[in-house]
Amino acid sequence: MIDKPISHLDGRLLYYAFKAGGHRILQQQAEINKINVFPVNDKDTGTNLASTIRSVLDNLRPNKSYKITLAGIAENALMGARGNSGIIFAQFLYGMNLATIEKGHISVSEFIDSVGKSIPYMYDAVANPVEGTMITVIKEWAESIKTNTKSTDFRKFLLESLESLNKSLEATRQKMKALRQTNVVDAGAKGFVVFIEGIIEFIRSNNIRQFVAQPDESLEPIHNEELHEGEITFRYCTEAVLKNLKVSKAELQHFLSKDGDSVVVAGSDSLSRIHIHTNDPAELFYKLKDFGTITFQKADDMIRQNEAATARKWNVAVVTDSTCDLSQELIDFYQIYTLPLNINFGNNHYLDKVTITPNHFYDLLESSAEFPKTSQINEHSFVNLYSHLASHYDAIISVHLTSQFSGTYTNSVKAAEKISVEFNKPIYTIDSKTLSGSLGLLVLRVAQSIEAGLEPADIVNSVEQWKANAKIFVSVKDLKYMIKGGRVSKRKGSIANLLNINPIVSMDEDGKSVLFGQAFSQRANINKVMKHIRKISAGKTIWNYTVLHAHNEAGADIYTQQMQELTGKSPVSVVDISPVIGMNAGNGTIAVSLLFK
Repeated sequence: MIDKPISHLDGRLLYYAFKAGGHRILQQQAEINKINVFPVNDKDTGTNLASTIRSVLDNLRPNKSYKITLAGIAENALMGARGNSGIIFAQFLYGMNLATIEKGHISVSEFIDSVGKSIPYMYDAVANPVEGTMITVIKEWAESIKTNTKSTDFRKFLLESLESLNKSLEATRQKMKALRQTNVVDAGAKGFVVFIEGIIEFIRSNNIRQFVAQPDESLEPIHNEELHEGEITFRYCTEAVLKNLKVSKAELQHFLSKDGDSVVVAGSDSLSRIHIHTNDPAELFYKLKDFGTITFQKADDMIRQNEAATARKWNVAVVTDSTCDLSQELIDFYQIYTLPLNINFGNNHYLDKVTITPNHFYDLLESSAEFPKTSQINEHSFVNLYSHLASHYDAIISVHLTSQFSGTYTNSVKAAEKISVEFNKPIYTIDSKTLSGSLGLLVLRVAQSIEAGLEPADIVNSVEQWKANAKIFVSVKDLKYMIKGGRVSKRKGSIANLLNINPIVSMDEDGKSVLFGQAFSQRANINKVMKHIRKISAGKTIWNYTVLHAHNEAGADIYTQQMQELTGKSPVSVVDISPVIGMNAGNGTIAVSLLFK
């Protein structure tokens, strides 16, 4: 029986064709990862394309209308795009959508026309387009089908176009030095060809029932175990979604190009997705707040990702969140993986300690009309991290801020259960019942126990004992931040400020904040805290301590001097307190945390 020609493409057929192409990428993502050497040899192009595909499959249902379905595909791809290739692929779909009029179904010639008209959108999105990548292959495919296609049958047209597509893909091997040296084709271009091959296989069989029944959840983005080679010039792979741009996309590209490379600006003036490799995402986003409303951010540490694959010091990974206050030197030395909590100033979104530093945070705290809000790390972020780490480590120990303050720990547990089963590796999650410097000390002790060669299960059992020995005392200089945040009523705050009362906040054994004491100055607070520490230290040994401050180095120096006299050693860290903690404690806060043996 001869298959009936497919003369028109409607929304339902488009959806399942996209699903088929997407599934082919999900199935072959490891192979695509393996050949990824440009623009950075970080072996994640397949994973990034897979994540972009998943964003569409997880959030879209088919509509009979071709235009409505295509618009949904383009929007969800743009919102969920990851990496250079993912954003370029999303921009290709975005361009096709703009080039398609409101129709319930389209013909082969109309489809070819929309493909051709999408090409300028891709080139406009990339600050410095490099030939021999995905954009070249899509462009040459568009030119070929426009010139050579005579058929009005989608099945026949796509099958005939495959030869020119593969020829263009093979040619990428010679178009860039990095590809010539490694004798591979471009990974992003390969991903696009794989996508079209999946569509062709589906549309030849036209078996929609097969794809309706096929479960999506069995095909998740994975992380490759291949070694990453080559120098990483810029540390952070940074992405964001900006709404209501106040400048043109070209001006935004020019601005971004000053701070890094691999710059892509996709979407429209009302909703833009940016991608850039940079060394200072916090400085970048502090400036970007004036360009539009930042509704989403992502900043992956490519050096830490690279270490997981090529330079692991130990086979047990340590994970925490951004409320863990330790020096960056210790975090880097022990290869600690830190996920940031979210901070929102009005409609602008930031990542704690990654895309907003204490310096920028306190500037915004003083100047912003709205008091910031925080939100927990979602389960999806933990799933992404744990799946990456489980590809390289034998076990994971994850220690988080008190569950009384955030749902971060709960989301970590959910993700750990899922990935532990998938990879058959232990992932231990711990509610520290504390935060900031005392959380940092617990994380440091876990890391040093791993360094000493202790078994993960034994370390986790020890943490349960250490938690009771972790103490933190926070001296608040100005109550206005607690008043703004609703932690202290305006009436009580006004009275306390009038009397110049400075409270001292600590944590109880259940992980709740408690008022430890109060005095009429911070110096008096320090004396009160030190008197208490001397009392509870009797007969005990302080394993280590940290000193923390919010733009108050003078106060931190006083604590450091007195703790040195008491312990005979320097603090393990003196750091600017996490913005998530500092938003309520406020500018001028000082704190000391300690951990008994």
